[in-house]
Amino acid sequence: MLSEQIGAFEAKTHFSQILSKVENGADITITRRGKPVAKIIPFPKEPKMTYSEAVAKLFEMQKLYRGEPGSFNIREAIEQGRR
Repeated sequence: MLSEQIGAFEAKTHFSQILSKVENGADITITRRGKPVAKIIPFPKEPKMTYSEAVAKLFEMQKLYRGEPGSFNIREAIEQGRR
């Protein structure tokens, strides 16, 4: 992982470039008068499920809510996921 220090003025001036670096895995430490005051790190990425894993999860959820009629509808859940 890349680690970089940038002064507060430079960070303010080049914020969009800093965000691009962070998106690509860099850690950016913001300093004021040479002292660290903040750190910008990438947001953790959520692992993506395969289609079959997602369907299995939906069926698992449906089993949990079977006791309450109408409390869970797979078709509605699929449609909400498409938005």
